[in-house]
Amino acid sequence: MEVQTVVLIVGAGPAGLATAACLTQLSIPYVIVEREDFSASLWRNRAYDRLKLHLAKEFCELPHMPYPVDAPTYIPKDQFVKYLDNYIECFDIWPKYQITIESCSYDEGRKCWLSMARETTPPVAVRYTSRFLVVASGENSAENIPNIPGLNDFTGETIHSSRYKSGAAYSGKNVLVVGCGNSGMEIAYDLASHGANTSIVIRSPVHVVTKEIIRLGMTLVQHIPVNIVDYLLVKLSNFVFGDLSKHGIVRPKIGPLLLKEKNGRSAVIDVGTIGLIKNGTIKVLGDISKIKGNTVEFECRKETSFDAIVFATGYNSTANMWLKNGESMLNNDGLPKQEFPNHWKGANGLYCAGLAKRGLAGIAMDAKNIANDMLSSYHA
Repeated sequence: MEVQTVVLIVGAGPAGLATAACLTQLSIPYVIVEREDFSASLWRNRAYDRLKLHLAKEFCELPHMPYPVDAPTYIPKDQFVKYLDNYIECFDIWPKYQITIESCSYDEGRKCWLSMARETTPPVAVRYTSRFLVVASGENSAENIPNIPGLNDFTGETIHSSRYKSGAAYSGKNVLVVGCGNSGMEIAYDLASHGANTSIVIRSPVHVVTKEIIRLGMTLVQHIPVNIVDYLLVKLSNFVFGDLSKHGIVRPKIGPLLLKEKNGRSAVIDVGTIGLIKNGTIKVLGDISKIKGNTVEFECRKETSFDAIVFATGYNSTANMWLKNGESMLNNDGLPKQEFPNHWKGANGLYCAGLAKRGLAGIAMDAKNIANDMLSSYHA
């Protein structure tokens, strides 16, 4: 079976939906495909129960649809999923579910993208022909678990953060969280709050801020140079949290907003974890050297036994597994070659949305840029 369309969008997460909405506003025809049987699978199925959007709602809107006026400043996961469902209805988006793109290449002769796909139910091969291709399959396509000597022989439970729901099942157990980003820090807090004996591996420098501090910074940076704003944010954070180096937490030398701008690393927005680290409820440990049975040995030579390890170690893009002519836009990791904000466009009508590690605000920018750029060549 062959399907012809002007635009093929791969992925029905927030990035794909935002792009579809922007194309609808400009009356550009598209087809959006999704390998799962629902949209935004990361938010529906791979997010822990207590998750809220880490940034204030004004930085997390998708194009052309604000949150309801009575929405809380920090949107809970379930309300965000409802927002996405309303977004789909508002812009009459009809993703084609359970369709996996197996290969996609550019046909120089026909000047179009040929995408070979497989529909799960019923099992059938589909070929999509499109003038434009939007990679919106996400930064968070595949779980990333580090290769630690002895991990395969660990006798306890290992779980990636994408499959973690609640600390209720771990009460009274010794649990190690690996990863000190927002997910790792919040999962550690959730575990400790449910009575787990919680430890966390903090391997690299990290900025810790409050939600109010980061909201202030993101507002000020629209009017004041980022280095000045960063200086203020670090001063405020040091005032709030004090010197965290004695607890195993060191700040990066570069400021939090500039760090996000340069390499996509977000500051950790504290939900109470730091207080539990300070009072000894959550123990901070260094990098792991190896695992023997249920015993984890750290680089400091300390050994501790654990019942479970939660890996909050991020994700990998899978775009390079199916995109065969993406060299103009993506590197070997399936992420943009060009720095933000010039990352979203490749050659021959190739685009990407949501791969720049800029969160929902970055997704909104990508979607608008892509649709406006397509419009100029669509009518050419």
